[in-house]
Amino acid sequence: MSVREKLDQVPSKPGAYVLKSESGKILYIGKAKVLKNRLRAYFQGPSTHPRLRALMSKVTDFETVVTDTDVEALILEANLIRLHRPRYNVNLKDDKRYPWLKITVDEPYPRLSVVRRRKQDGGRYFGPYTNVKAMRATLRTLRKIFPIRTCPFPLPSSRSIPLCLDYHIRRCMGPCQGMISQEDYWRMIDGICLFLSGQKTHLKDLLRRQMLSAAERKNFELAAQLRDQMFALEAVLRKQKVVSPDATDRDVLAYAAQDNHACGVILQIREGAIIARQHFHVNVPSVSDPSDVLSTLIRRYYGDAALIPGEILLSQKLADMHLLEQWMRIKRGKKVVIQVPQRGEKFKLVRMAMENARLLLRETMSERQKKKAQLPRPVVALQKEMGLPRPPRHIEAFDISTILGQDAVGSLVVFRSGRAAKREYRRYRIKSVGQQDDFAMIAEVVGRRFQRLLGEQRELPDLVVVDGGKGQLSAARRAIADLGVKEQPMVGLAKRLDEVFLPDRYEAMMIPKSSPALKLLQRIRDEAHRFAVQYHRQLRGRRVRGSQLEAIPGIGPERVRRLLKHFGSLRRLADSSLEDLREVPGLGRQLAGRIYEHLHESVSVS
Repeated sequence: MSVREKLDQVPSKPGAYVLKSESGKILYIGKAKVLKNRLRAYFQGPSTHPRLRALMSKVTDFETVVTDTDVEALILEANLIRLHRPRYNVNLKDDKRYPWLKITVDEPYPRLSVVRRRKQDGGRYFGPYTNVKAMRATLRTLRKIFPIRTCPFPLPSSRSIPLCLDYHIRRCMGPCQGMISQEDYWRMIDGICLFLSGQKTHLKDLLRRQMLSAAERKNFELAAQLRDQMFALEAVLRKQKVVSPDATDRDVLAYAAQDNHACGVILQIREGAIIARQHFHVNVPSVSDPSDVLSTLIRRYYGDAALIPGEILLSQKLADMHLLEQWMRIKRGKKVVIQVPQRGEKFKLVRMAMENARLLLRETMSERQKKKAQLPRPVVALQKEMGLPRPPRHIEAFDISTILGQDAVGSLVVFRSGRAAKREYRRYRIKSVGQQDDFAMIAEVVGRRFQRLLGEQRELPDLVVVDGGKGQLSAARRAIADLGVKEQPMVGLAKRLDEVFLPDRYEAMMIPKSSPALKLLQRIRDEAHRFAVQYHRQLRGRRVRGSQLEAIPGIGPERVRRLLKHFGSLRRLADSSLEDLREVPGLGRQLAGRIYEHLHESVSVS
């Protein structure tokens, strides 16, 4: 069915859609209030927007999933993006799971721990925390204020558990020995929940009331403990900056972008003070709409967040802002207001978040530049050992694989800064050499590669590695010289003794076996060899399979290709039934019977 025919059948309902390439690869996932209108807009003609032009130049098919409401479409879109990670959607930089703080409230004496997965196990979760260092500091503070247990023992326990060091240094109240009542222990757990929810002022008032009540009951030990907790909490509150005169709980979101990288920041404000700064690094496709970055950040963060405030401030307007409000209201169970302030105190908060985002992005980009500038030790050692004019950041290696001239192939592998760049690997069928001649074959492959590089005006490698000795190196050098390239650093690496040959030296250069430079050359040479042998075996296997099937009367190369494509392999073809063969389009009953008899009588599949 053509795209136009499928468009006529798309319903006028909300849902999610998936745009695919010719090979079936998912390129983009989106949502729509009316699927028919949104998809027709994609396919109605060439777009003036470069983002859509780049995307639609690759799209040849689509799929739709209908939902009942817009909010369901939003949730479905977020889940599909997380599952498939399409190229043209904005994605978080990495797949790591951010940590949570979990309170095991399903236990008589709960514990506080760091976990990476949020489960439906009865525990109470706070997070996720993108700033792990700040989360660890919060955990240390909590354990100083509220000395709850850290041991994994199920309590109460029938067996005797000795008091540990935490008890003796006053970091635990000894529930394992009944040194604290369950009621008093749970009072600490309630305080931790208030602390992590950002209600520190309310917690301070609660501790003061509990302290006075304990003193009235003449429980001076408990009163002293509550007093110490209150003083420790006051010390934390003094360090927090009050940024808002009102006590509204709100989050402030902003982001900064450079090239294909963006940094999103979430300032969490509780009771007028900033209690945390969360941040995400986002990979931004070059065709992304800027508002997609902020929209993706909101959906990814609040899709997992345990707490959603009643007010969220953004640095820019979003097309689906009203829909996001509905979705977050469902998750929170209360009203959520999303605003884009233009002036006043709230605008100052947004400006602060934007400045934080720019600062973090600048730091990240600076670190990236430093990493690029730093060369791996083997690359530096290789430059020194061979006396190269510049560090060999870009290395290309060539090898040949053949058996007596049959199925002759060449391989090219590329290493950048000492690491394999597999997307740049290339393989070649030898065209001009019909017999076993390694020198001529390596000359052909190297010549074809450099002819392409020169024709496309692309950078030449800092070093060329040829698998072989003096003869292969000389042949490769002549092929490059014939193209007018005179100053190209090259090296040959023979397999037998790992001898290193340079173009202008008659004798081999012996690099110490322990040298990181030699180890790098060996790794590059072995990778080129592996890639060449893999392609040679593939071609040889095709030829052998084809010759077996072409022995059947009425079967030519085209039918062999169709059969192998239909069944996937010769083994599956040999294991197929007569009915399976008759289902192959264009084969016919008589020819299917002939193939079946031949395969089951004379073909042996190993």
